[in-house]
Amino acid sequence: MDPDGTHARWMREGLAEAESAAAHGDVPIGAVLVRDGEVLARDHNRREVDQDPTAHAELLVLRAGARHLGSWRLERCTLYVTLEPCAMCAGALVLARLPRVVFAADDPKAGAVGALYDIPRDPRLNHRVEVVRGVLAAEASSQLTAFFAARRHR
Repeated sequence: MDPDGTHARWMREGLAEAESAAAHGDVPIGAVLVRDGEVLARDHNRREVDQDPTAHAELLVLRAGARHLGSWRLERCTLYVTLEPCAMCAGALVLARLPRVVFAADDPKAGAVGALYDIPRDPRLNHRVEVVRGVLAAEASSQLTAFFAARRHR
């Protein structure tokens, strides 16, 4: 799945971004957009801090990557994200013509990359996204569990 450790390397960067989200009260989800070994964009959930329901890590990174490239087509890019994307974000992956998404933890309640739906690989759509799941899943799950446990104990 990750013989040379590349996916784990970039996912660790996503986990670091997720910590930034937790620091300002957002669900700790981080994302990194990589092309040809270079980080084009990195961010984390900002829904609470921006008061924006669409400020998911994935969308923020896709937008920044498109600006960086000067194109909405994110060809040759890979998105690394610490939690399985939701329907909104999974749809954006298809619309951005992203070749590959790598995610850590499954999201059985809202995941749209295999859990509830499989939008990126739906043959009815005009583009399909390669999916790699489970990279550093235990670390991402622990991060999320700790965040929600702390919120419950306030």
